[in-house]
Parts: sequence; C-alpha cells; structure tokens
Amino acid sequence: MEVKEEQAIVSLLDRDPELRKYYEEHQELEKKLAVFQHKHHLSPDEEIEMKKIQKLKLAGKDRIMEILGRHRHNGDIQ
Repeated sequence: MEVKEEQAIVSLLDRDPELRKYYEEHQELEKKLAVFQHKHHLSPDEEIEMKKIQKLKLAGKDRIMEILGRHRHNGDIQ
C-alpha cells in the first residue's frame, strides 16, 4: 500500500470495524509472509503455505481498497 493510502486507512480504523478487521488481518499475514521470505529454502509444503498467504493477503488488500473507495465516495476522506 502507498503511504497516503496507509494514512487514510489508519485514520478510519476507529470508525470502521470492518476496515479494522481486514487491516489487522493484512498486517498479520504480512508478518507470516516475512517469515517465509527470510528463509533461504522452502519445502514444498512451505511454498504452498506461502502462496496461500499471498492469495489471502491480496484478497484482503482488495477488500481494504474497496472499503477505502467507499469512504472516499462518501467524503469521509480525500
């Protein structure tokens, strides 16, 4: 996410529980993904798990951006 988007999201977290849920999930998946990215070699099971996490993270980001777009449309943020 870009810095501007991240700032907008953080500014809305207290007002939008759904956004908070997806944002926290996204942060947690980012941490899990970082563990795999720091390994020099992944087992086939680890590769599958990493791909699963990447897909979940991307789906979550899409949902976050959808919610952010809704807030922009409503004039909650610029």
